[in-house]
Formats: sequence, structure tokens, C-alpha cells
Amino acid sequence: MGFHRIFRARALRGAALSAMLAVAAPSLGVAAPEHVVGPHDWQLGFQEAATPVKHAIAALNHELLIIITAIALFVMGPLVYVMIRFNARANPVPSRTSHNTLIEVLWTVVPVIILLVIAIPSFRLMYYMDKTQKADMTIKVTGHQWYWTYEYPDYKDVSFDSNIVPENKLKPGQLRLLTVDNRLVVPVGENVRVLIAGTDVMHSWFVPSFGVQMYAVPGRLNETWFNVEKPGIYYGQCNQLCGVNHAFMPIVVQAVSKDDFAKFIGAKEKAAANETGPHDGVAAAGGGKTAIQLAAAAAPQAEH
Repeated sequence: MGFHRIFRARALRGAALSAMLAVAAPSLGVAAPEHVVGPHDWQLGFQEAATPVKHAIAALNHELLIIITAIALFVMGPLVYVMIRFNARANPVPSRTSHNTLIEVLWTVVPVIILLVIAIPSFRLMYYMDKTQKADMTIKVTGHQWYWTYEYPDYKDVSFDSNIVPENKLKPGQLRLLTVDNRLVVPVGENVRVLIAGTDVMHSWFVPSFGVQMYAVPGRLNETWFNVEKPGIYYGQCNQLCGVNHAFMPIVVQAVSKDDFAKFIGAKEKAAANETGPHDGVAAAGGGKTAIQLAAAAAPQAEH
């Protein structure tokens, strides 16, 4: 059985722990997603798993929790027994036993066996996370101080910057420090290869519900992948200390149906075709607006 099928099976056992936040509104002309996934008050455990990788991570975490709990109980039991049975009051004359060959062999061999039990699924998961599963599309992510640039190499001239929305410009229902002006839009049910790079310092593209965290390193191209299982809006942040505005590099991924994704790409390609100036934001045809502004005007982003 291949790794993909193995972790699909593990995904069924590693169900999501976190609850959904709220119903989200449409963005850039696509239909409203089913739910929003991000941090919430009094949260315990992981964010809701949205990809096979995150399901596999959660499943491995649960298995390790069982192992470490059993180890802790095993160690605590004999420790309490020794404290009661062999204290100074119960044994005024202490034993002079200094070695026990069997015990010394056991406390060497048993930990090795435990580490092997942990290592095999861990290495399998690392390989599964690292290898893109027959990518259906590619996205390039570039980290800057302090914003992200998203490019769709499979589609002509589709790229845009994603900046945090300042607190004084937030609309009702939008999340502080997590809302951006342009979301990364991807289709559900497709393997998305993500190429990640940086232009200045190290950044980190981290989306907890995807189980994805990859460094954006200047001069190096890193790769990861994800496959979003259902429509929604998923939040993340840069978790690499990248400078004074490190806390203001949120990531928002909107997963939509394939039809809605095609509409999104069509709007972006049309806006790019109408643009007459350089891509860096020089005023374009159509009232002096940039391609991104034209796309936003054609299908404005509604509130959550």
C-alpha cells in the first residue's frame, strides 16, 4: 500500500479537534465557503484538520500521547512503590545491592524498542509531507518584509500581493491581525504544490489547519504541498522572527470549488489583460486602477 493510501486511512482516525468559527462571505467573485478555520478563544489542541497531512499529524500525535502516558505511568508507579516500600523508616538498614544485570539490560533495550516504534511512523509521515503527490497545480509564495506575494505559474500573469488590513480599517466580523486585502484562492480536492522563497530575510509560511510550515529562504526554493478537503477560509501567520513587523504577516487561504476557482482565475487574467502599466502597481487602464484593484472592483470581498 502506498504512502498516500496509508495516510488517507490514518486521516479517518485522526479527526479534527477544533470547532468551526463562523460562516464566511464570498471573496473576489467566488461562492461563500462553508466555514472558517483559525484560532479561537480557549482553544485546546490543534486547529481543525483540513488536509490529509494534518489528519496524519493529528493521528501520530494521538498515538504518541498514548505512548508517553503509558511511560509516565510506568515510571511513576515503581517510583511511588520504592518511596513507600524502601524509605528509611521501613528499612533502617539499607540494601547494599549495586547492580542488577537484568534491569540494566531492560532499561537499555526497552527504550530502544520504544524509539523504533516511534521512528517508523514518524519517518513515514515526514516522507509523506515532503513529497508532492502528483501535483494538479503549482503556486509560488514569496515572503517579503512584511507581506506575501502569490503567483500562479500555471496561469498567465496571475499574481498579487497580500498585505495585512490595518486595525483601523477592519470591517465588522473581520479578525484583527489575521485579515488580509487579497486571499490566496485554491480549489478543493486538488494536490497543490507550493514553491516558497524569500527576498530579504527568512520567513515561514505556516497554515496550522493544513499541517504546512515551510521556510521562505532568500536564494533557495523550498517545496511543500496540500490538498484542501472542503471549502472554507483558513488562517495562518509567519512564525519565523523576520523583523519588527513579524507579527503582521498573516496568511489567509480561501478554498473554493473548481468552478469558482476558474471564475477567480478568469477575473484575474482579465484584469491583467486590461493592465497597461508595470506589475508593481503603476496605474493601469480602466480609471487609473491596478489589476488587483480592477479584480476587487469586479467582485468585491464581502465581510465574514
